[in-house]
Amino acid sequence: MSAMLKQMVNQLRSDRPAVEVVFHALSDANRRAMVDRLLDGPATVSELARPLSISLPAVVQHLYVLEGSGVVRSQKTGRVRTCEIEPQALSTAERWISERRALWEQRLDRLGAFLATHPETPEPRPAGESAAARDE
Repeated sequence: MSAMLKQMVNQLRSDRPAVEVVFHALSDANRRAMVDRLLDGPATVSELARPLSISLPAVVQHLYVLEGSGVVRSQKTGRVRTCEIEPQALSTAERWISERRALWEQRLDRLGAFLATHPETPEPRPAGESAAARDE
């Protein structure tokens, strides 16, 4: 990894909460494709690069971002670098999503309860007419 790229990855990790770093790493379609492949098991950099329509150096840069976020870890044996998924990092994102899902489910349940106790039905409006047009 080049010194500048290492510095950028370290800066990204140190200044942002873990969940932001994970979502940043997953924000790119190529990186998500690599993660999807690694969910099937470890793979070499060449194996990860094969289905992608980007250069090998670009794949390596994407892997640095994934490694920097903790989503992927790699090990070099001889000339071959093998990558694998780091489940703990993905569980950080999953936990963040689950917390928001629970919050919105509670809000929607309260809205449903409110609507059930206030059954007034609004005046129907003709198809295509907005509320603003009706009030004019």
